[in-house]
Amino acid sequence: MYDVLLGIGLDDEPRAIAQAEAVVDLPRASDEVTAHLCHVFRDNPEGASVHQLGTVRRAREVLEDAGVDCVHYEASGDPGDELLAAADDVGADAICVSGRKRSPAGKVVFGSTTQALVLNADRPVLAVPGPDGE
Repeated sequence: MYDVLLGIGLDDEPRAIAQAEAVVDLPRASDEVTAHLCHVFRDNPEGASVHQLGTVRRAREVLEDAGVDCVHYEASGDPGDELLAAADDVGADAICVSGRKRSPAGKVVFGSTTQALVLNADRPVLAVPGPDGE
């Protein structure tokens, strides 16, 4: 079995679909891959669940339509740190994210979860381009 943790954002359905399609394209995905759909809540005063997020539901549809097993995972805090912790927790063989283009100044001011994962993960990180080539 091959476990992939997908870090799914909140309001970017095309990006979540691109991530799901990248996992579907892995060799023997329908037979051997389990996709762990993870969202890290920074602030969640209403107590939302990962199951309620449209981006997660849409990614799950793409994966399940291709025969890939899915499970949900949620966390709260800093996305980079929490995704690394989630990968450890589920024993992920790889992490799949979809970054955004940002200027060097933008990365300093806003941070970059994808960059943090690429630099700090102890497992492969699949950085999927955004749907518009980002």
